[in-house]
Amino acid sequence: MSDLMTHVISAHGGLDRYAQYDSVTAHFRSGGALWTLKGRDGIFDRAAVRVGLRRQHASHYPFTAPGLHTSFTARRVAVETDGGEVRTERLDPRAAFEGHTLETPWDDLHVAYFAGYAMWTYLTSPFTFASPGFRTEELAPVVEDGQTWSRLKVTFPEDIATHSREQIFYFDREGLLRRHDYTAEVLGAGPAAHYSFGHKRFGGIVVPTRRRVYPLGDDGVVRRDIELVTIDVEGVEFD
Repeated sequence: MSDLMTHVISAHGGLDRYAQYDSVTAHFRSGGALWTLKGRDGIFDRAAVRVGLRRQHASHYPFTAPGLHTSFTARRVAVETDGGEVRTERLDPRAAFEGHTLETPWDDLHVAYFAGYAMWTYLTSPFTFASPGFRTEELAPVVEDGQTWSRLKVTFPEDIATHSREQIFYFDREGLLRRHDYTAEVLGAGPAAHYSFGHKRFGGIVVPTRRRVYPLGDDGVVRRDIELVTIDVEGVEFD
């Protein structure tokens, strides 16, 4: 690993600590303009998500009603009962976003796929960067709000579902994640700047508890007047 990768992973708790766990559960609230545009306002007013740390899997619950949860992998997404009954499912779920624009309404499975891969990406970074198939490149640092932030361009493996193959992560002097740039391809929209703050330690792992996502213009200017997505984490358990 590069010196920056070593610094960043250590700042978030270290690979040795992370390797002790199989999954993480986050209790959170999510809002923002995206859910309104998709006709799903309030879908995550209060929810939890359980994410696998050894394979890409996520489950949000309760989902749309008590006793229901999602099941997400890169190749399948479903809504299931807590008793194991499959209510609805979709294979090759990313193909279902073809031709979408930012205003295209989403059904339950669109939401489950997007939220599943997004929360998996957020809750496993930066530890996954050291996994086989991930490629990283250190970029020139930038100054934002009077602070110097180091940057890593991360190329995700083809078999991982995420926003886009290439994403850029920004870290402060302490090595903590502060910003994350990507283009959410399934939205059919432009790039976004995703800010992270309110870092807290849970089970020895440092997790941002506040996230705000804004549109990023072609000129590189962040549109802070539009909150596309907000995520407020209320509790985290690693096990």
